[in-house]
Amino acid sequence: MTKDSFNTGRQLPGAYVLLEALQREGVDTIFGYPGGAVLPIYDALFHTPSIRHVLTRHEQGAVHAADGYARSTGKPGVVIATSGPGATNLVTGIATAYMDSVPLVAITGQVALSLLGKDSFQEADITGITLPITKYNYLVKDPNELAYVIHEAFYVATSGRPGPVLIDIPKDVQSALVSFDSYPPAKLALPGYQLTENHLDEKLARLVQALEKSRKPVLFVGGGVINSGACTELLKLAEKTGIPVAYSIMGKGAFPDNHALCLGLVGMHGLVHTNYAFTECDLLLGLGVRFSDRVIGKVNEFCPKATIIHVDIDPAEINKNVRVPFSIVGDVKNVLNKLLPLLEDFQQDYSSWRRQIGGWKEQYPLRYENNGLKAQFIIQQINELTKGEAFITTEVGQNQMWAAQYCQTLKPRTFITSGGLGTMGYGFPAAIGVQMAHPDA
Repeated sequence: MTKDSFNTGRQLPGAYVLLEALQREGVDTIFGYPGGAVLPIYDALFHTPSIRHVLTRHEQGAVHAADGYARSTGKPGVVIATSGPGATNLVTGIATAYMDSVPLVAITGQVALSLLGKDSFQEADITGITLPITKYNYLVKDPNELAYVIHEAFYVATSGRPGPVLIDIPKDVQSALVSFDSYPPAKLALPGYQLTENHLDEKLARLVQALEKSRKPVLFVGGGVINSGACTELLKLAEKTGIPVAYSIMGKGAFPDNHALCLGLVGMHGLVHTNYAFTECDLLLGLGVRFSDRVIGKVNEFCPKATIIHVDIDPAEINKNVRVPFSIVGDVKNVLNKLLPLLEDFQQDYSSWRRQIGGWKEQYPLRYENNGLKAQFIIQQINELTKGEAFITTEVGQNQMWAAQYCQTLKPRTFITSGGLGTMGYGFPAAIGVQMAHPDA
């Protein structure tokens, strides 16, 4: 089966429609583990040479590999699991992707429609189970809706704030004959799912005024900058204004670690001079961050001297953990592209502020006792030998924090870690996913 192998109007089994739709969505790699409830899908996959299947030894490994693939490419990762325990084995990986805003499409098999709700063998209500940890999920009961559901699922997973979507497909739906007329099958009708950037010009004018008034500003960036593809715009903003840049662990790679304006990691495991900068700054501009507890610590002591401005694509993140005087709900890349022209005549001088931060950096450098083969030393040496160009995946714990501190990350999507959920066992399968996406890396 090739991308253009189907003539419109042909009657095809649902599983073949699924594989054709995945091809049309640009899918080239699927991670998974077979089982009885997805055998029709695996039969169709066998006849689809343009899509590579990566067989793992456990469904959780498959979903973490799909996650690593997605984080390193920006494309949705795709994972397949059978019904019941196969589907529930995906839950930790789906939650991992949800917490870190990773585009993921999980496809699960389900018992036949006639057996639903009857405690059938290997039946689990996976749509109910994953409701809190997916952007949306589907139980496909009508085979004729399958192509539309696939198209909508990929749109939901990748638009706005990215995240995981689950599609549960009963076995008889996979085998039912479906008329495959065209793809995409219809225009998406999601009227309540459109991003609106209200009063953007007015808010950007206020932001410029705040920057001009500030004497000690800091740019605080998170994974939203990477997801938005706004790293180039961030670099332009920092170099135009001379404002130092700090990042959350999910924002590592959004700004080059070797840049003179880079402050590094902030928060519980952040660098001393970076945390001091947050304590003393008078303006904090948060870009694509969610102000997690690992960053802010005690809410009433976070950035006590600063006016905080929050830019994020997800309105649910505004004022969730930190109260802000004003915010901009919008795509970071779009916001920065509209902000930069307003700063053409910007002349504020922050050199004394940067010198103050530099003094803290000299006084409190990263250090460890050099009395043996320390993990910090090993991580540092690996980073130096690879010149900061390698993809780094981490486990969770001290190795994760040491990697964030001692690895100089120069490009986005090269530091791969479970930041929000803190999932142990993530690093190795995620590395497999990265390698599948970048075989020459």
